Amino acid sequence: MNCSKAHAAMLAAGCSVLTFATGSGLAVAAPPSQRAGNASAEHARVVEHWSPARRAAAIPRDLVLDARGQGYLRRPDGGLELYGNRLEAAAGTRAVTPNAKPGGGGGGDITPPAISGMNPAANTTIGAAYTFQAKVTDLSGLRSVSFQIRKGTAAAQSFSASAAGNDLWQVSLSGFTDGDWSWSVVAKDKAGNTATSAALAFKVDTGGGGGGGTSGDTVTNAPWVDGGPVQTAVGRIYFEMPSNARRTRWAGYVCSGTAVQDGTDGRSIVLTAAHCVYDDANKAFARNVLFIPNQDATTGAGTDRDCSNDPLGCWTPMFGLVDVNWTTRTFPDNIPWDYAYYVVSDTGAHSGKTAPEALDAAVPELAIKFTAPSADDGTAGGTTADFTHALGYSYSDDPNFMYCAEDMTTEGTANWWLPSCGLSGGSSGGPWVQPLSDGTGPIISVNSWGYTTSPGMAGPKLSGTSAECIFGEAKTGTVATPVADGNAGIAVTCP
Repeated sequence: MNCSKAHAAMLAAGCSVLTFATGSGLAVAAPPSQRAGNASAEHARVVEHWSPARRAAAIPRDLVLDARGQGYLRRPDGGLELYGNRLEAAAGTRAVTPNAKPGGGGGGDITPPAISGMNPAANTTIGAAYTFQAKVTDLSGLRSVSFQIRKGTAAAQSFSASAAGNDLWQVSLSGFTDGDWSWSVVAKDKAGNTATSAALAFKVDTGGGGGGGTSGDTVTNAPWVDGGPVQTAVGRIYFEMPSNARRTRWAGYVCSGTAVQDGTDGRSIVLTAAHCVYDDANKAFARNVLFIPNQDATTGAGTDRDCSNDPLGCWTPMFGLVDVNWTTRTFPDNIPWDYAYYVVSDTGAHSGKTAPEALDAAVPELAIKFTAPSADDGTAGGTTADFTHALGYSYSDDPNFMYCAEDMTTEGTANWWLPSCGLSGGSSGGPWVQPLSDGTGPIISVNSWGYTTSPGMAGPKLSGTSAECIFGEAKTGTVATPVADGNAGIAVTCP
């Protein structure tokens, strides 16, 4: 059944729309004209709200699962904060939080860090540039990770690696020359223990290309440098969500989103992840939302509240929309519905660089594909039907626009899966494009969640789900005014 209709038609078709307003219960939707008069003032307030201190305090809204299925919010330093449904510990035991630092600054920890997943693997051939990666874990926390690179019998050069999320550490290197090389990893933890991996041999063939963090056609995490509509349509989203159910404390977060083709007048629509729109733990919609497209091209040092140094400026959405199942359940029980939309008014929502006031007139939007994409086609490589790009604004690479790319498979029945993707926090909500050609293509999913102990990124299925129904409501729906903090959104129920 098609739910992409006006409110009355939707209700007649068996779709229900729950509009959040001051207080609780159902509310009458207000026409856009009731918000337009104050739109410019509200936009200015949100932009002013994001002071340098608030920007610096904002963190990625990066959701991950451990091997037991317990959910966490990953902190920028790699630590894990319990989030969502909490698993019951076995009788007589206490629940364990991975990556927790033992008491007493080490607490007698004598176990060195564990090193695995080194890329390039032994006997790999690379080109003149490559992004070296390794998975490094330690219970007391890591103090440093460095990569030792050596050509032949020459002295090794040491390069400090940076955290890339999902316990991955990486450094991008260039200037390799043809010949035989080797590399190893040295990791030190906060308790003073050091681990050194075995040296892995690899070859360099500059005539064969390579580089960019690739293994064959797989790209784990690299800057997007090919431009195109995807460069301009995707942006960084700043927002706040409550830290408690009473909504008396709020914290700042960052995600990614994409301006998408909607064929409507008076509004533009940004596709992102539901966990970047609605806090399923404290049951509230985001507030003080700011969307900055093509933030990679800022003339500033990174993300800031100065919309004039961003190539197109910035926009403030009016409200968000999620599936009601995201609101009534809690992560990870609601991961099949981790898709959402922000609605942006075409008037009074923009400031900064000279650009059309309407978002959909300022950027070349991407299409959303609600039919089934290709997955597990049985053939490897970048020219196959299931080769998929995932893109987003990784927190650790501010302000760079990053991507991963590889053959897409599945993770359970609810999610698509990119098994080697190493995008870090902040990329949540960024698009999955299949196929991507000349910097454009249809979106088939968004960055959703990963695991605590292995690389990979999950994305919800937009095909065969309520994603199209909610998109229809995003084209027509409105929220009641005035809008209290935490209520600026619509939870949509679709058959």
